[in-house]
Amino acid sequence: MRLCIIPARGGSKRIPRKNIKEFCGKPMIAYSIEAAKASGLFDKIVVSTDDKEIAEIAKHYGAEVPFMRPKELSDDHTATIPVIAHAIRETCYKEELSQLEAICCIYATAPFVQAMYIKEAYEKLRLTKASYAFSATSFPFPIQRAIRLTKEDRVEMFSPENFAVRSQDLEEAYHDAGQFYWGTPEAWLESQVIFAPHSTAILLPRHLVQDIDTPEDWTRAEFMFKALGLHENAYTLR
Repeated sequence: MRLCIIPARGGSKRIPRKNIKEFCGKPMIAYSIEAAKASGLFDKIVVSTDDKEIAEIAKHYGAEVPFMRPKELSDDHTATIPVIAHAIRETCYKEELSQLEAICCIYATAPFVQAMYIKEAYEKLRLTKASYAFSATSFPFPIQRAIRLTKEDRVEMFSPENFAVRSQDLEEAYHDAGQFYWGTPEAWLESQVIFAPHSTAILLPRHLVQDIDTPEDWTRAEFMFKALGLHENAYTLR
């Protein structure tokens, strides 16, 4: 059995009601639910939330909400792994736990998420026998050339030994794309860390990776979404 879990708490502060705020014509969470459905991989698509309005919208777009997330797992400091582990235990009966093959966490605020990459990551998790397979993308600028501003408002390099090294000779670096995370039942339930040698990554093109943490981010993301034509090809409600 393959399970999709979409964590979506109600207490977002920088962008109020972020999970269900309308993004290019749909509640933000709808894109994650529809991408999960379009992948054709999941026996269950579950939303973990503490908010009744989010729960109703999630159900409207085809997800299940078999429980309400407790308060102690719904604050600003709660990490993703405990939320997913809780959702697994609340969703699956004992006999189902033994049949679980893989669980995918898809963030509720990832409108650029694509079913094809969810499927690609699942195959990589299965074939490589990794604990996790998650979305990542490359940094647009060599991190070895990063600088900091000192207390005296002066500049210094993090790695000054790389000042004279050509950009093409520096190792490429990657970062978490913040879209989805496949994991084995053991990885989630044993709270194994994600960014570790037992994990692998699916690399996304940079134009499909957009952090949306501020109103400015939101505006930029909508412009990009429309420019790419994704609003015209988005999954339809089924």
